[in-house]
Amino acid sequence: MSGTPARTAADAATTDVVCLGESMVTFLPSQPGRLADVPSFGRGIGGAESNVACALARAGHRAAWVSRVGADGFGDHLVDTIAGYGVDTSAVRRDPDRPTGIYFRTATDRAADVHEVAYYRAGSAASAMSPANVPHEALFAGRVLHLSGITAALSADCLTLLRELTAPRPGRPLVSFDVNHRPGLWRGGDASPRVLLELARGADLVFVGEDEAEEAWGIVGAEAIRAALPEPAVLVVKRGAEGATVIAGDTVTEVPALRVDVVAPVGAGDAFAAGFLSATLRGLPVRDRARHGHLMAAAALTVPGDLTDPPARDRADRLVALDDTAWGRLRLGPGWTGDDQEVRTT
Repeated sequence: MSGTPARTAADAATTDVVCLGESMVTFLPSQPGRLADVPSFGRGIGGAESNVACALARAGHRAAWVSRVGADGFGDHLVDTIAGYGVDTSAVRRDPDRPTGIYFRTATDRAADVHEVAYYRAGSAASAMSPANVPHEALFAGRVLHLSGITAALSADCLTLLRELTAPRPGRPLVSFDVNHRPGLWRGGDASPRVLLELARGADLVFVGEDEAEEAWGIVGAEAIRAALPEPAVLVVKRGAEGATVIAGDTVTEVPALRVDVVAPVGAGDAFAAGFLSATLRGLPVRDRARHGHLMAAAALTVPGDLTDPPARDRADRLVALDDTAWGRLRLGPGWTGDDQEVRTT
């Protein structure tokens, strides 16, 4: 199956997915409104790559997270929380001189004009990641190495690290790359489209939103995106509520999204990547990979924070196996992942 990491005799003791990237302590608003008007915030965690690792671990995979955090209480909270999801955090390094990053956000959709995010991550411990201080043996210990464009924006050293990891080399794991275009993170933002395209072209599996491809590269439609990214074995173009287009080699597969009663529009992209990677590791067909991605995204969309437990694997497999008509009739709301919850149809 194209884009499926090869199995070896040592797989029983091998990490499935290694995720590299910054995670931060997230302060979530107690009510909607401008940051200036929100009276209090609850503490959570946020980080694209650690979100993927946590979702994969809860889905039964051996997942590891590699990063740097400060030698501070926020760093303790991040490592303890992520490890609590079953993720291997043994390769996370502590930086005695730089703090753990934090950020505040409003409750609205990231794509909405009124959405606000206030980052306090400049000079963070994770921004100091480089080829010299990240344990390469840990990065290459899995069947898949999952990266994102966010890391490349953190510093020149982080960009050097991602360029090294996406460069061709014998024996590297399958490299998964989520473009995650965040214009506000790039200093001198004119370089970000070129850099993200370069990194994506070095990966084996690429996730990119149709909207971010248009914003970053001025490219519209899956066919045009594929023309700009001919190298990856598998290209996943996310089209929001419309679904996803998966191009594996020259084969194009359209997979409609599910209807979801959204509680909070955050974390869905990371959850989709986790679901797709989970099914990829299992060697499932392309359609089923995307459907597992949609189910994981629906789990994230129906809870207030970025992270939640996915549906049990056997239950997810039963939903994925539905015919197109039954799949199109599903409607998922809060609590749908519970074993005792009925899944609604319309």
